[in-house]
Amino acid sequence: MNNVKRIKIFERLKEANPSPTTELVYQSTFELLIAVILSAQATDTSVNKATAQLFPVANTPSAMLALGEADLKPYIQTIGLYNAKATNIIKTCRELVDRHEGEVPDTREELEALPGVGRKTANVILNTAFGEPTIAVDTHIYRVANRTGLARGKTVISVENQLNQLVPAAYRQGAHHWLILHGRYVCRARAPECPTCIINDLCEYKHKLEFPESR
Repeated sequence: MNNVKRIKIFERLKEANPSPTTELVYQSTFELLIAVILSAQATDTSVNKATAQLFPVANTPSAMLALGEADLKPYIQTIGLYNAKATNIIKTCRELVDRHEGEVPDTREELEALPGVGRKTANVILNTAFGEPTIAVDTHIYRVANRTGLARGKTVISVENQLNQLVPAAYRQGAHHWLILHGRYVCRARAPECPTCIINDLCEYKHKLEFPESR
């Protein structure tokens, strides 16, 4: 795929959604961090349902520590891997209190040092909370990037590296959200909505259905 196509793709995605953001519900950087940790291998909808009950009770590192791991689990037990996530959340809150004065750090190195926070989670926090043009490659973005031809790679990190190099600078801040939403609602793993996709004529997916009208 050439840069002309890439620019057109992001122009259309931006036109359709000028201010893209996460579908996770949060009121602070700490709440976002907890929500993203919980979202691993879980839907944003399931996380939002859990945090709607959790955050009124504990929405700071100190409050989460006071709640404790045992009492945290009932709030998140509907989410996959909740036992491990509860353990990591409490450990992360301890780190935030002891090493960061209760604040979520704004560097990749410090974020990835927190229990339960990997590269993808760090990228989401850096992008959404701190405005950095990072791209967190999840299964949706990995699929969309490979399928459309935006950035093809056999690993998540290779796709991330290519996107960081190939996405035009003007669109890099919103790229993460545009691509994940496109993968979630249009370019789905099964039955992608090719006929009504706004980038159908630019996409290089060889199995796509034809766009109903030429642009």
